[in-house]
Amino acid sequence: MLPCNSAKPLFLFLILILLLCAAGPGVYAENAAVRTTGKGQEKIQVSAATLTVDSGAKYAEFTGNVRAVQGSTVITANSLKIFYKTGSDNKEKSASNEDSVEKIIAEGSVKIKFEDKVAESDQATYTTQDKVLVLTGSTSKITSGNDSITGSKITFYRADGRIKVESSKEKPVEAVLHSGEKGIE
Repeated sequence: MLPCNSAKPLFLFLILILLLCAAGPGVYAENAAVRTTGKGQEKIQVSAATLTVDSGAKYAEFTGNVRAVQGSTVITANSLKIFYKTGSDNKEKSASNEDSVEKIIAEGSVKIKFEDKVAESDQATYTTQDKVLVLTGSTSKITSGNDSITGSKITFYRADGRIKVESSKEKPVEAVLHSGEKGIE
């Protein structure tokens, strides 16, 4: 979900969720652990204390010590809720099933590890239509090596690779950047 230039891990995760949603209305699971593999795809594993799927409201929610792993990408949170469209809602469904999921919301002590980066926030929201990931919370932070950016709202525009960091009234945006051996020239 997180690398601005790599959509494959997110979409594989979303396909897993769609398969779970197709299981029928009101599925509840204690200590849910889900694994899936496909041709050329890395295994995805999601674990949580509880999984609730509501096909009427069109969402699936993992709650309690949520951990989602695919390859080197790891997402942890208190809850992970996926809002989706059904086949009848989605007339222009793509082969990747990207358009089947409308939005993903991770809440509570959200931590996302990918590549050499770590993103932390109170809430992370990803919308598939505009391919935007928004991290919110007073201490939202992205760290890459020794560099970091902190703000109350961090927005990744995956379509063009832009990142926008916003302050709150109480706290400004903060950036710690190391220029390397040569310094600023």
